Formats: sequence, C-alpha cells, structure tokens
Amino acid sequence: MKQRIVTGVIGGTGFIVLTILGGWFFFALLLLLAVIGFMEYIRMNGVSIKHPLAWIGLAGMLVLFLPWSDFGLKEPAALHTLWLVLFLLLTVTVLSKNVITIDGAALMLLGALYIGYGFHAMYAVRHGDSHGLMTTCMAFGAIWASDIGAYFTGRAIGKNKLWPAISPNKTVEGSLGGVVLAIIVSLIFAFAYPDVISIGRALLIGLAAAVAGQLGDLIQSAYKRVRGIKDTGSILPGHGGVLDRCDSWLIVFPLLVMTNLLPL
Repeated sequence: MKQRIVTGVIGGTGFIVLTILGGWFFFALLLLLAVIGFMEYIRMNGVSIKHPLAWIGLAGMLVLFLPWSDFGLKEPAALHTLWLVLFLLLTVTVLSKNVITIDGAALMLLGALYIGYGFHAMYAVRHGDSHGLMTTCMAFGAIWASDIGAYFTGRAIGKNKLWPAISPNKTVEGSLGGVVLAIIVSLIFAFAYPDVISIGRALLIGLAAAVAGQLGDLIQSAYKRVRGIKDTGSILPGHGGVLDRCDSWLIVFPLLVMTNLLPL
C-alpha cells in the first residue's frame, strides 16, 4: 500500500503539472504513455516488438495519435489511415504464407485504434480552445471521482456484485456511488465556469464519464482475464502498467469528443 501511495503521489503530481503546462509538455507525456501502452498491448498478446505486425501496429497507432496540424501538416483521414494499416497488416499475412495469421493482424489494428485515438482525443481536448485546460480537468476530475466514489461506496455499503465473472470486487452500489460523485464534480465545474459549461451539459459529462469510464475499466479487466494476467505491465509500482491506469481515459475522452459534450 505504501508503494502504491508513493507512486500515485509522484506520478499524479507529474501528470497534473504537465497537463497544466500543456503544449509540447503534455504532448510528450501522452506520446510516452501511448508508446508504452502499445508495448504493453503487444506483450499481452504474445507478440515480440521485433515482429513485423508490431512495427506496423505501432506506426498506425502513432499516425492516429499525432496532432498533425500542430506540425503544419494536413490531418490524415482516420478512415484512410485505418484502411492503410489494415492493408499493410493483411499484406504481411500473405507474404508470410499465413505463418502470420489474420487474427494477429486484427489484434494489431484493434490496438492501434484503441490506444492511438484514445490518447489523441486527450490531446485534442486539452488544446481544443482557450478553455482546454478547464475541460480537460473537468473530464479527468469526473473520471477520477467515479473511481473514488465507486471504491469507497463499494467498501462501505457494497453487497450486490456488478459483474463477478469479470471483476469480482466491483458492486452495483459502488458503481452508483461513482456515478453520483462524478456528476457532483462536473456540476462544481459548471457553477465555477457558468459561461463555459451549462448545468445540463455538466450532468451529461458526469454521467458519461462515470458510465463509460467504468466500462473502460471492465473492458480492460475482461481482456486481462482472457490473457490470464493480473496487470498489463509493471512500470508503475503498485499500480501496474499504463493500460491499467488509463483504461477509463481511453474510452471516455473519445466518447466525449464524438458526442460533442465537451465545450471544445
């Protein structure tokens, strides 16, 4: 527990500082997390970093992640990027005479989209407009509030298991407690910045962050069960890997951007 707290304090402080600084500081942080996260992903699937599939998947992930307009370049169409990565991956299966299977190609495409666009959405929110820092803090605040609310409510009054086959410790009561706290945090931002975020939109953001965030956690838990592992990595002592810590973020931020809930 002590190691977990120390890692959380140090890592959390560094993350908050770089988020506030924004710009290339935040970009470098997300780039590092994305690359490490993808390395964890290919390792979870038993693929070597030296494997052609890994290199194509990594390249596809980076293309989806990078903010091309900040480099003075035209943003490539996401659908075109996905198709090109798909084409390259399937070409490898043909050239290897099916030694490299279509299943492996599909896993790399999935990882590139899941991780690449997930972290891209975080960067897009932070640099969306003059309110980027506020909206980023609100989104992260709602996600973390959901985690905290679910944990403590579940410990205090949790009795009914939410999804025991995937995550045996989560409870229905804890899940609802997370939703309530996430909504409260979002409403605090609405009252603090009434000209930027309405109460109605804050309610929707809190609800979306909590529900999608908890689903993101369950998605990662389900995948780890399939692979028979406890953590996706060990880079964060006491917390596991990058994907263990960012599983909610990778689902919530793209959803908030696509539904236009955040005032970008």
